[in-house]
Amino acid sequence: MCDLTNEIFTNETAAREYLEANRWEDGPFCPHCGETEKVQRLNGEKHRPGLHQCNSCRKQFTVTVGTLFERSKVPLNKWLLATHLLSSSKKGMSTHQLHRMLGVTYKTAWFMTHRIREAMKDNRPGPMGGGGKIVEADETYIGSTGWVFTHGRWHKKRGTGDAKAIVSLVERDGRARSFHVDRVNSKTIRNVLVTNVSRESDLMTDEAQFYKRVGEEFKGHQSVNHTRKPNNSAPAASVLASK
Repeated sequence: MCDLTNEIFTNETAAREYLEANRWEDGPFCPHCGETEKVQRLNGEKHRPGLHQCNSCRKQFTVTVGTLFERSKVPLNKWLLATHLLSSSKKGMSTHQLHRMLGVTYKTAWFMTHRIREAMKDNRPGPMGGGGKIVEADETYIGSTGWVFTHGRWHKKRGTGDAKAIVSLVERDGRARSFHVDRVNSKTIRNVLVTNVSRESDLMTDEAQFYKRVGEEFKGHQSVNHTRKPNNSAPAASVLASK
């Protein structure tokens, strides 16, 4: 676990030097023209810390140019802390909690949260899986399933109520993607799978009927029986059923 009292989270200079060491491992380069040789650090009193100049295109820059931290008045150490908290929190982190921990306004925390999440988006999402790889698929519901008042007391609605249906794909030792769908059925499940998973993959799902037909379109399809009670005398593999 990362130490939240680390200097890179509390000191802006330490945060900048950390980012320079990681982004410019082989030395600074110009984000405008790509120059790596004719680049110099400007150390004058009137220059802000970390400012560089490219003597090829004559433009100035810092290590934050071309990153999600560019053109922000929020101290870089707070950006690094926010990025760490959002990416390492197992159950996510609300904007309210972030604004309390960072000591910034809720509006600023909201802006930071959205910019960090946007930076994490895969802009070139190729198909998941491939030959010899396993992709797991499952669905869940997020939100209230709803309650109704009948016969003098509250009852939970049958079914999923107003909850949102989410389909998630996880590549073993790889990427994960989640999608909101209007409803879970064979059509929506197939659309998510065939547009995001390579047909050369081995598909792993539960025994829901809407996975069975689309599973035939992949190299292999295995399903897990979640309702079967484990038998201590049977091997664990007995809960798997290949197509």
